[in-house]
Amino acid sequence: MIMYATKKIIVIDNEVVNRNFVLDYLQAKGYHGIGAENGIIGLQLIKEYLPDLVICEMVMPDMDGYTVLRNLREDRLTAIIPFIFLTAINTKASLRKAMEFGADDYLTKPATTDELLRAIAIRLQKQDLFRSWYATNFPQVTLAELPNTPVNSQSIFPNIPHLKKVFDYIEANYQEGITLSDVAEAVGYSSAYLTNQVAKQTGDPINVWIIKRRMVAALPLLKNTNQTIEEISTNLGYQSACHFSRQFRQYNHTSPTDWRKKNQLNSGLKNTNLQFIKNRSQLVKPVAVGRN
Repeated sequence: MIMYATKKIIVIDNEVVNRNFVLDYLQAKGYHGIGAENGIIGLQLIKEYLPDLVICEMVMPDMDGYTVLRNLREDRLTAIIPFIFLTAINTKASLRKAMEFGADDYLTKPATTDELLRAIAIRLQKQDLFRSWYATNFPQVTLAELPNTPVNSQSIFPNIPHLKKVFDYIEANYQEGITLSDVAEAVGYSSAYLTNQVAKQTGDPINVWIIKRRMVAALPLLKNTNQTIEEISTNLGYQSACHFSRQFRQYNHTSPTDWRKKNQLNSGLKNTNLQFIKNRSQLVKPVAVGRN
């Protein structure tokens, strides 16, 4: 069996005995185990450490396992982290709900250590294979590089045939304030199932693809028009300019206003230089000097 000595695994369980037993076992097998006594703390630790895998109880106070999983699948940084439920709840309904929310495996207590270790190894193997495949097939393009590329669906969305309807819908409606629920309803899947499938196959959940499309569309509007930030945000489907500005800063590491100033200035300097050269060629003309 393949060992993953450096892999980080977060264990979320409000039962201290169960949590410590799993953590001790993981440590003994060479994993870096991190414990959380409830879903709220677990979610904070996941976003802080970005672990390679999460093991979570389903029934907990304050925040249950379903809510933890839903939050993970809706965040671009955590959407593809493998998630295993380890719980005493053993019903078809709970299993079905877990799968719809995007769980990768479902183990019922008391599970044997062999079952747990096997489930972990399988998920980590698949995760590594996926990352390798995705890096090969979809090399990353940063938003900073996109202003020089055509702004269309082909430059934004990956070419995955069975997700074409999903991306076509986003392309046609991203300016209308659509959400994950709208996309899911349009293509006939549950929101949880769709975002899990898209995240697994592209590296980003549905919400992130909607944001990416809006961010790319924002750049030429900022650079080539005199629309205000409020007008641009409205035209891109945002309810407020503040929301648009916050997401723009997250993706471009600067505000829309500062990005516009920098890029319009650079464009203006280029145009000014060209005009200066053109005018100079018109003004400096050879003058014939005759002898008296």
